Order: sequence, then structure tokens, then C-alpha cells
Amino acid sequence: MARLQWAAAWRSGRAPICLGWFFISSDYCRFIYSGLFNHGHCPKKCCPKKWRMPMSVLRFGFAGGGFIAAFQLEALRQVSGVEVVGFVSRDPVDNLLATAERYRLGKPKEFRSVGEMARHCDVVAVFVPNFVRVEVVEEIVDAVKAGAELKGIICEKPLARNMPEARKLLELVRQVNLPTIYFENQPHMRALQVARKQLEPVMQSMGPLTLVRSSEEHGGPHKGWFWDPVQQGGGVLCDMGCHCLAVGWYMLTPPGKPVRFLEPVAVTADVALLKWGQPRWRQQLLERFGVDYGKTPAEDFATGMVTYRNPETGQLVKAQFNVSWMFDKVGLRLACEAIGPGYAFEMNTLRSPLEVFISDAAAAGLRDTEAALEKSQASRGLLCVQPNEADLYGYTDENVDAREALLTGRPPLLDWEYGLEITRLTMAAYMSAERGKTVDLADRATCQELETYIPLIQQGRGREVLAVS
Repeated sequence: MARLQWAAAWRSGRAPICLGWFFISSDYCRFIYSGLFNHGHCPKKCCPKKWRMPMSVLRFGFAGGGFIAAFQLEALRQVSGVEVVGFVSRDPVDNLLATAERYRLGKPKEFRSVGEMARHCDVVAVFVPNFVRVEVVEEIVDAVKAGAELKGIICEKPLARNMPEARKLLELVRQVNLPTIYFENQPHMRALQVARKQLEPVMQSMGPLTLVRSSEEHGGPHKGWFWDPVQQGGGVLCDMGCHCLAVGWYMLTPPGKPVRFLEPVAVTADVALLKWGQPRWRQQLLERFGVDYGKTPAEDFATGMVTYRNPETGQLVKAQFNVSWMFDKVGLRLACEAIGPGYAFEMNTLRSPLEVFISDAAAAGLRDTEAALEKSQASRGLLCVQPNEADLYGYTDENVDAREALLTGRPPLLDWEYGLEITRLTMAAYMSAERGKTVDLADRATCQELETYIPLIQQGRGREVLAVS
């Protein structure tokens, strides 16, 4: 039984050590027992020959070398059968190169262009800023047309800043029939997956979930382009609202149904500039990032509700979302609460099994607050520490899903068509906030308008809809 459980862990890419009739470090021996396990190999030749088979390895190329690229390396170190061959970035990648080697993810190098890198990898992961997504994907598609043999392409959320860009990205990859994967980590969170699995029998007997409330909050982004509404595509609604929109839709979807089974029929939203529009904090943004919220502000808070319709029963269900860049507490918080007839669940990522306390009298604060918790706001006091954020937030599992999809040919959980629908919902939320009314997604004229709609905040005209002191 223990070996069977271990085999299941290995198939998902989680097994921390090698197997056989004994256990040794996976750094020394990674193989899979014939007939019971996946395909693998033993580089040390220490296992019987009949157990040794070649392992399929998926070679990643990273377009982008910022925060999310570093976070994805933390996730990939926990996934078997993957290798990172290189990076293309406008930022220095020396630390990423060293980290990848330290994590035994291969010996990557820095490439001069995405097109060059595409000739040496199986999948390009697009982790570049939002405002250069189209340009980078154009270069990838050109490389495929020139002979690069890619198995697929990954894009980090959000797919695009607006519907015209999202449509353009889909049009590009269709030219070369390139399989797509949309990296939205939160539906992959194991806490949410386990909640769905545990409640599945209850859902079947009592009925599906009827209300999901989700939130993502922290004190503000790392880089200046995130704060720039023109470059990023808006403020916190574009940056983090896409997470909550995806989680709400996914968790409301009945077990066994496709991720786009429920039909969005209405969106109501409100946005505001509550902290970062105040003179003191505007000045801080200007000094740190060169972004002037006195001239081109973006929202630091957004809330809303999406109504979905079950096409089989006609039942309406709702997903509420709250996101902010003004959560001046411990650090990043993801929360999700769901309610159904006679049952419910709740998740909060700040409930950690590990807490540390550092007094004012201590000689030094926490050694690395960002390593302890993303967007951490403090280095002393009673602090929440998450030992494995990449796994907690779903990044590990989205990479496992990508590996399995691209190596076996099965569809991923989320593709760019799904990412386009999340972009549509985001645009509907901005439209609702601008106009102060519910957006009817069942109205054909409204849906047509969303195809070309660019939010005022994204245009750099945020002063027309946001209060700036």
C-alpha cells in the first residue's frame, strides 16, 4: 500500500525521494519501477536494468525574469521530469540562472531573443509584463513558422489587458496550431481541490455550491509597471481581480463539468482609490517607482459580484470578489469561502502551521521577510510563516498539470480560451464600475461593446472615475 501511495505521488511529480525496495535521495537516483510507476531512469545505474526506462523531460524556456519567474522556479523544483533551458529578460538573470542550477533544473543560459530560445525548448512560458505580451508571442509564433518545434506555450495571468489584445494572442497561436496553457494558479490550490473532492458526495445529494466569496489582498506590487495603469492594464482589478474571478467561477462549477460550463450572465463591480491617492502615499509611489497617481491613477481596491447560470437547470449562482493593494497587515492573504445547501468551507492562507515571534529587544528582525511570506509587511512581532508558498498557492500543481498536458497530449485544466473569458469578465467589471450599473452579459449589444472596450483607467484617464485627494 505504501508503494502504491508513493507511486501516486510520483505520477503527480511530488515524490521527494526515489523508490525501489529501499529509499534514497532523488538527487542520486530517480527511476520508476516498471509496470507500477511512470517512465524514468537511474543516472547512477544502481537499479536493476529491467527497472530502468528513459524518462520524458519537458524543457522550459522562460520569457521574463522578474518576480513571477523566480516564484515559478520554486514551484518547478518540486516537479519531476522538467528542465529549464534558458531565460530571456530585460532584467539581469544571474540569480535565476544560479537558482535553477542549485535546484537541479538543468544548466540554463541567457538567450538574446525569445525566437532563439524557442529553438532549444519544448515550451515557452510567457512571464513578461502585460504591455509586451503580444510582441513576445508574435516572436514565438515567428520562430515556430521558421522551424522551432514547440509542444506548447504558457501565459501567466492575465492573458491580456483587454479583449482586442486577448483576441490577437489567440489569433497568433492558431496560425501555427500551438497548444496553449493559461497559468492561473489559484484553481490549482490543493486546499481548494481537496475541498471540492471532499464535498463532492454532498454536492451530489444536496445540490451544488450557490455562493463563493474570494479575496486577494496585499500592500502593493513589487515593480513600477504594475502601478502604471497604461502598462499594466489598470490597477488591482486587472492585477488580482483575475485571480478571484477564476476562483469564483471554478469553485461554483459542479463536479465533472468543464471549467466554462457555467454561463456568466451579469457583473456588478465598484473600484476606488482609497490609500494610494492620498498625498503622502502618492509621493511615495512617485519616489519609489516614478508613477504619478496625481496624473494617471489606478484603483487600489475593487469589489464585485458575478452571476452565473447553470445551462442544464437554469439555476443562478453567485461569486463575490474583493481585491486590494492596501492590505497593511501580515502579508499576502488569499481567502475563499463557499456555501451550499447544508454545507460550506473556508480557506485562509494566513492560517499557517508555523508562526515565529521576534521581540522589540531582539537584535535583528526576521532574516528574510519575503521568503517567510509574500508581500510581508513586518519583520518583528508574531509573524505568519508559510514554509512552501509555491505549493500552497497552486504554482506547483499548475506546473504538474502543464507537464502532463504537454507530454501526454491531454488538455490542460485551463487554456487561453479560458483566459480570454476571464479578460471579458474583467472588462465587464471595469465597465460596471465606470457606469455605475450592472453589466448584462446576456445582452448581445453589450457583449459586442466589450470586444473593443478599453477602461478609462487603462487609457490613463483614471481621474475621471477615481477620487484623488
